[in-house]
Amino acid sequence: MTTIPQSNTDFHHSMRHFSKLVHLSEVLRSCNVNKSRGVRVSDLFEWIIGTIFARYSFERADVDPGFTTKTVRNCLNDARTNWQRLVMLLGIHLINYIQRFTDKRRAQALILDDSLFKREFSKRTELLARVFDHDNQRYYNGFRTLTLGWSDGNTFLPLNFALMSSAKKENQLGPAKIFDGRTLAAKRRAQAHRKMSNVAVELVEQALKAGSQAKFVLFDSWFTSPKMFARLNALGVDGLGMLKRSDKVYFRYRGRQMTVKSLFERLRKSRYAQHDGYLYSPIVKFEVDGQIMPVKLVFVSNRRDASQFLVLGTTKTTMKPDEIIQMYGRRWQIEGFFKVGKQYLQFDHTQTQSYDGLCGHLAMVMMSYDILALCQRENIDERSLGDLFFEFGRALPDLDLSKTLKRLMTLFSGIAEKSPIDSRTVNEIITQFMQTLPSNLVGLLDNAA
Repeated sequence: MTTIPQSNTDFHHSMRHFSKLVHLSEVLRSCNVNKSRGVRVSDLFEWIIGTIFARYSFERADVDPGFTTKTVRNCLNDARTNWQRLVMLLGIHLINYIQRFTDKRRAQALILDDSLFKREFSKRTELLARVFDHDNQRYYNGFRTLTLGWSDGNTFLPLNFALMSSAKKENQLGPAKIFDGRTLAAKRRAQAHRKMSNVAVELVEQALKAGSQAKFVLFDSWFTSPKMFARLNALGVDGLGMLKRSDKVYFRYRGRQMTVKSLFERLRKSRYAQHDGYLYSPIVKFEVDGQIMPVKLVFVSNRRDASQFLVLGTTKTTMKPDEIIQMYGRRWQIEGFFKVGKQYLQFDHTQTQSYDGLCGHLAMVMMSYDILALCQRENIDERSLGDLFFEFGRALPDLDLSKTLKRLMTLFSGIAEKSPIDSRTVNEIITQFMQTLPSNLVGLLDNAA
C-alpha cells in the first residue's frame, strides 16, 4: 500500500489527475449522478475515497465544512445511480490510457471471480441472505460479490460487479424494497437473485459492448463448464479455466466417452512422454446443445501434492500448453484485488443497510483501487528521455581490428614522449610486439598506416 499518497495534498493531486484521465464529470452524468445545487459530486467522491484510504468510517472521518455525512449517504443510497456502469466506464477509460504504453502484441484478458461480502452482525440489511463460502465450507450472512476484472499481465482493473443475494427463499433474510419493474433499482435487485453463472456472462457481454478488446475470459473451477465455454464462444471470446475432476462431465477423446480422471489414467499408462512444464495436453470434444466444441486440456502436476494433478481447458486450441499455463496465471490478480480491498479499502466494512448504498460503497472501493492501479502503473513504467532513450539502446559500432591496434600503438608512442622513460626502450617494446603478431595482421597495419 505504499502507492497510497501519504498527505492530503498528494491525494488531491492524484484524484485530480485521475478525474481528468477518465473524464469523471462526463461519466457521472451518463450514470445519473448529478446534483442541481450544493456541493459537487466529485468533491463528495474525493472525500469518500480519502476516508477509505484512511480506513475510517464516515462518523470517525474528518468533517468537511461544505457538507455532512448525511449528504454522503444520500448520494450513495440514490436508487437512480447506475453504479455498475460507473465502474465500467471508469475502467474502460483507464484501459484506453494504459494501452497507449503497452505492446499491441500483449493479449488482454477478462477475469471472473466472486468473493464473500460478510454482514455477520446485520439483521435489517436489504436483500441480506445466507450465502455459502467455498473456502471455509460453511454459510455466512452477507452477499457474494461477483467481480469482472481486466488484465494485460501487468495491471489489473475492476471492470464490473454484481452484489449477489440468494435465489432460495429459505436463505433470504433481509427485507426488499418494492420498485417499478422498469426502473434501474428493480432490475438491480432482480439480478441479485438470479443464477451467478448467467449474471457472469452478462457482465462479460457488457464489457465487450463497452469497448473491451479482451480475447480471453479467465475463471476458476466454480464457473468452468461446457455450457460456459459455449456461451463465451458465442460472444466472440475464448474461455480459459480450471476443470473440475468430476465424474458427471463427459467428453470424447478419440471416439471414446471419458471423464477427466479416466483420460488422465489412460494418458499415464500410455507411452506419451511427460514434459517439464506440464504433463499432457490432449484435445477433446464437448457436446453442447447438439454442437461439437473442441477444447484443449493441459494436465499440470500439483505442487502441493505430487500424486494429484490440475486440469486447465480452453477453446483456443491453437495455444501452446506453456501459453495456456502462463495466461491462466493472470487469474491470481483478482485474488490480489480482493485481498487489498478487504485489508485496506474497507471492502465489506460499511454500516449502510440499503442495497443501493452497498452497491455505491463497492463502486467507491473499486474506484479507489483504480487510483492505486494508475499510480502504480505510472510509477513503475520506464520513462523515456527523448532521443537519449534510443541512444542508450543503440548498439555500438564494430571497430576494425587493425585500426584499433594502430590507435593503441599511437597512444603508447604519445605516452612515451611525455614520460621519463627512454623513447628507444618504448620503440623496442613496440617492435617486439609487432614481431609477435601474425603476418597477415602486420600487412593490414602497414596498409592502415
